[in-house]
Amino acid sequence: MKEEKKDRKPVIRLTTELLEMLAKASEIELEDIELDFDELELQLLPGRVRVIPRMAPPEEKPAKLIEVEYAPPKLEYTGRIVEVKLGATRAEGGTRGRSIVIGGETAPAFYLFHTSTPHKPVIAFDVFDTPKVPLAKAVKMHVQEVRDDPAAWARLCIEKFGAEMVNLHLISIDPLIDDTSPEDALKTVEAVLDAVDVPITVGGCGDPVKDLKVFEKIAEATEGERILFNSVTLDMDIEKTAKIINKYGHTVIAFTSMDVNHARELNRKLYEFLPREQIVMDTTTGALGYGLDYAFTVMERARLAALRGDPELQHPLSSGTTNAWAAREAWMTMDPQWEPKLLRGPLWEVTTGLTLLLAGVDYFMMMHPAAVQTLKAVIDELMGGRKEMEPVDWVTLKI
Repeated sequence: MKEEKKDRKPVIRLTTELLEMLAKASEIELEDIELDFDELELQLLPGRVRVIPRMAPPEEKPAKLIEVEYAPPKLEYTGRIVEVKLGATRAEGGTRGRSIVIGGETAPAFYLFHTSTPHKPVIAFDVFDTPKVPLAKAVKMHVQEVRDDPAAWARLCIEKFGAEMVNLHLISIDPLIDDTSPEDALKTVEAVLDAVDVPITVGGCGDPVKDLKVFEKIAEATEGERILFNSVTLDMDIEKTAKIINKYGHTVIAFTSMDVNHARELNRKLYEFLPREQIVMDTTTGALGYGLDYAFTVMERARLAALRGDPELQHPLSSGTTNAWAAREAWMTMDPQWEPKLLRGPLWEVTTGLTLLLAGVDYFMMMHPAAVQTLKAVIDELMGGRKEMEPVDWVTLKI
């Protein structure tokens, strides 16, 4: 027991004297000591104590969301897209079974919660005047028997595929292909007009000089048919082209290459010689994976600017959706994960079309029957005969 007492550390007992000494000291440092006391009293000075607030008990979790009445925003658009009539019936001076009107929008595409869409977008089947135009197998298998006969090709599109319009491309007039004369080109157009009674579009080869010569010949001979000529560009003789279109009662596509300012410029020049109601606008279609995002952006910018009051852009939009077949993924043989090829091509075309449909396109040029039928089904569902659709309907909409 005595050894244990020796080994214990000295025990410092707080006496009255020690407490008095501590009271006089401003700072005390204690080292290697042990305090043993029965009761300790601490005095805390005011203002130096951090009081932790007492946590309130958690509230009961809500059993359901608060029900609030939703009203879609009513957006104000001051502009309106002009209406353009394509084709003319006998009563209107032509020979078509019916005419088609595009345009007239007062809001972005299918803003059904805001207003109804005045006219359904139109799809035209592409027909070429020469078999020298290469076609993907997925398309060729549907038209192989009529590739040498544009009139029979056009009739097939109407009778079998239910085409609303025919888009005739006069590729053979190209000086670098067959350099077909304006007279021979006219015979092809007349044969197509005789074969079908829907409105038609007549497209050139892209050579500004040759196209103008051919357009002049055809426009004069088909006066009153209200053909849609594809197209007039900034590098053509705009004054002469516009005067020809106006004189013989036709319409024209104003084509520019993905530039809103160029589209304004071309339209502004056309206004000097041609009424606005005879102009359709095309800002170029880039296919899925090949500039589709740029094509969509330019078209959307043009449409929104038009609806906000820009008069130089207030025209229906056209899309050469067939450009999707220029994408190699649409037609070439690829790794197994890309198959089947015969389905991949139509999907490439319809995806391009669906994207640009939402940008506001009014007139589509397409080629594969399945792609056309798919896009038509989506358009019909979106139109649906309903004047308005609530935004929430998009969540459960089935197409």
